[in-house]
Amino acid sequence: MNAAVRAVVRMGIYVGAKVYFIYEGYQGMVDGGSNIVEADWESVSSILQVGGTIIGSARCQAFRTREGRLKAACNLVQCGITNLCVIGGDGSLTGANLFRKEWSGLLEELAKNGQIEKEAVQRYAYLNVVGMVGSIDNDFCGTDMTIGTDSALHRIIEVVDAIMTTAQSHQRTFVLEVMGRHCGYLALVSALGCGADWVFLPESPPEEGWEEQMCVKLSENRARKKRLNIIIVAEGAIDTQNKPITSEKIKELVVTQLGYDTRVTILGHVQRGGTPSAFDRILGSRMGVEAVIALLEATPDTPACVVSLNGNHAVRLPLMECVQMTQDVQKAMDERRFQDAVRLRGRSFAGNLNTYKRLAIKLPDDQIPKTNYNVAVINVGAPAAGMNAAVRSAVRVGIADGHRMLAIYDGFDGFAKGQIKEIGWTDVGGWTGQGGSILGTKRVLPGKYLEEIATQMRMHSINALLIIGGFEAYLGLLELSAAREKHEEFCVPMVMVPATVSNNVPGSDFSIGADTALNTITDTCDRIKQSASGTKRRVFIIETMGGYCGYLANMGGLAAGADAAYIFEEPFDIRDLQSNVEHLTEKMKTTIQRGLVLRNESCSENYTTDFIYQLYSEEGKGVFDCRKNVLGHMQQGGAPSPFDRNFGTKISARAMEWITAKLKEARGRGKKFTTDDSVCVLGISKRNVIFQPVAELKKETDFEHRIPKEQWWLKLRPLMKILAKYKASYDVSDSGQLEHVQPWSV
Repeated sequence: MNAAVRAVVRMGIYVGAKVYFIYEGYQGMVDGGSNIVEADWESVSSILQVGGTIIGSARCQAFRTREGRLKAACNLVQCGITNLCVIGGDGSLTGANLFRKEWSGLLEELAKNGQIEKEAVQRYAYLNVVGMVGSIDNDFCGTDMTIGTDSALHRIIEVVDAIMTTAQSHQRTFVLEVMGRHCGYLALVSALGCGADWVFLPESPPEEGWEEQMCVKLSENRARKKRLNIIIVAEGAIDTQNKPITSEKIKELVVTQLGYDTRVTILGHVQRGGTPSAFDRILGSRMGVEAVIALLEATPDTPACVVSLNGNHAVRLPLMECVQMTQDVQKAMDERRFQDAVRLRGRSFAGNLNTYKRLAIKLPDDQIPKTNYNVAVINVGAPAAGMNAAVRSAVRVGIADGHRMLAIYDGFDGFAKGQIKEIGWTDVGGWTGQGGSILGTKRVLPGKYLEEIATQMRMHSINALLIIGGFEAYLGLLELSAAREKHEEFCVPMVMVPATVSNNVPGSDFSIGADTALNTITDTCDRIKQSASGTKRRVFIIETMGGYCGYLANMGGLAAGADAAYIFEEPFDIRDLQSNVEHLTEKMKTTIQRGLVLRNESCSENYTTDFIYQLYSEEGKGVFDCRKNVLGHMQQGGAPSPFDRNFGTKISARAMEWITAKLKEARGRGKKFTTDDSVCVLGISKRNVIFQPVAELKKETDFEHRIPKEQWWLKLRPLMKILAKYKASYDVSDSGQLEHVQPWSV
């Protein structure tokens, strides 16, 4: 929430508006006085890394009454406030909408009572309202991710990872209760992210006789030498008769039926706390800026809107449509129409549920019709967190589809040497939370080994290939595709899933591993800023990875609140460096006496990190001193973030479905795959998951610098500058249109 507060204040000041804090939520608006205070630029300094909200929040009975709203309107008019930006859940947003509807009536009443001037009724005739959804449950329809959800997932996954180590040693069963009274999003995504054995959600209660099924599943897993069982329960979990399923009830069941040593952990308010994740800070910053633009463009006729995220796209939706749909989900659950409830939650919820079921529950072998196809999985390029989650997902979906799955070890190098083994369902158990690449990965390209690789494909009769990796994987796919004329073994469906911290693969807005790297950068910057605040007047220069791609430096700068980020995509010269130094000199005169500058490792051949460090040190003499820090390979390591686990799992499952569909098409016709559409990159583009033939992506690629020619995140570049007090022009052509809520948002 603080990232959103900071963005609203700074964007508001940037466009020349007066911005006020209203402390303690609606209670502060009703009480007025010292609760409504003008904010300035420095009021929101150093809050990005703080959880909760610095302006406080409170449940307010008074605002539910007309008298309360009358007082609130009076307090706003006295400050001349007619634009309200509300960050909260559906209750807060519904309240704001009612307030907006009553506004002119409230003012007339105030004038009649002599509490405000008659002319004020005309002057402040309309109240504009824009909402942002802050809720860790992600229970608001129309938005993919609410502010706070990703951070809550971080807390849950940290706990699960910690519990897994103790449970493994003791052969225990853990029942974990997570928040979500009416919405199972947190439970579902954390179950997907840690490979839980069973999950209980309010929207999708287990079928009759679930007690028996669950115990069978747990004992089967034990028999397969799985030392640990994890069951995740949403606090609002129910059965098909709408009776609560509690964590204690589940524990009793496991103990009495199976006699396993079982422990219950209730996460409670831990999930609301802690430092916000990089994703949430960027989301909050984007939404805050978008909200100010929406208020500037609002007219008396535009309905109250919510700014939200659809795929990778900021959108505006009518507030009441979203609230209505959120209430429809609850109604469907109350009336036991559970399939409707899942459908109304949106495409992403239904997709998560489907993927979870496919990956968690293995049918007995005799119930899976065999296809007699062999599908191979390979990791290529540098390691990225989330690769293992992607391999696990591909292997399990492939087995469920009836294929024989083969793992290729050590990239194309291992492929040529024949390091290929069959990989089974249980072999990939517990892989989701592991960082790096368990299969091993190398940057070697297949070009030199085409003969050997073709021989291996023939020997193991490989019918399809799934490549998980970065830019090398993309180049490798191009080389294999070009070699089809010479080697018919390569005439099989081949698909690539992007996985690299650099996020530089053409055909996808995101790649597996980039979110984890971004969190590492953000965490490090937080610590460095803290150290700089202590010493005063210090500027840190931090070098990030990414090759020529400035994604990490730019987004890391946005998430950490940097003063500047130097990237290759936006050429800079000595004059820019000079103006940055002057900007920091000015900043040191304020109460914020520290600076943070990010530099992408390859942003300039001559303006190296050392050069920039020396320039700043020389020019800042007597005003500030400098330190430099190269983050290096710590950005490639670590346990994958919830986003990367989830993204890796879902996108890889989608790739396997594509392979299965392609193989099915060709069944019995002995067809060779020679067309371009059988060699694809799978990626996320704006709002959709799409397969793009590598042949078509070639023209969109800058091969010399190993980046796509067009990159979506460059549009967010001015955002970082504006929030760091630079003049920049922000392109608003994408926003502005009010859309309608689709239950099937991405």
